[in-house]
Amino acid sequence: MGMSVTISAATEQDAEQILKLQYLCYQSEAELYGDYGIEPLTQPLDSLRAELAGGTVLVARLGEEVVASVRGVVDAEGTARINKLIVHPRMQRHGLGGRLLAAIEARLGEDGSAKSFQLFTGHRSDRNLRLYRKHGYAPVSQERVDERLTLVTLAKGVEAGAFVASA
Repeated sequence: MGMSVTISAATEQDAEQILKLQYLCYQSEAELYGDYGIEPLTQPLDSLRAELAGGTVLVARLGEEVVASVRGVVDAEGTARINKLIVHPRMQRHGLGGRLLAAIEARLGEDGSAKSFQLFTGHRSDRNLRLYRKHGYAPVSQERVDERLTLVTLAKGVEAGAFVASA
């Protein structure tokens, strides 16, 4: 490739690139579940901008291009909720999703407020489930949304010394 991928905090200027990437990445999920009305495909730009302002959003860049992103927030009980981990299809299967997951965990946990991590995916999303299990997440609950989709919530605890400088 020639260039290396860098991970950093997203800025307001990244909002449109993140939203376009999100739209591209969630096409396969929509196809898998037969539902093109899922929130990641219908999220307005203003909503994404609010997430940028109110939570932690990281991006992975290849040069100037945003090729991956992830979001997270720590709630009042200390649960770090991670969501919308997306990697451009041409960049998948090279470890970037795992790097981004580790980076958001480190960022959300650096001040000590995170006591556990939680994320969710659809029951048919085998690649997502494999990635999360590989990184120490275990299923803790399932919620049937409709006849096509059951959301699987996965969680893991915060490990002592887990928050060292990342990517």
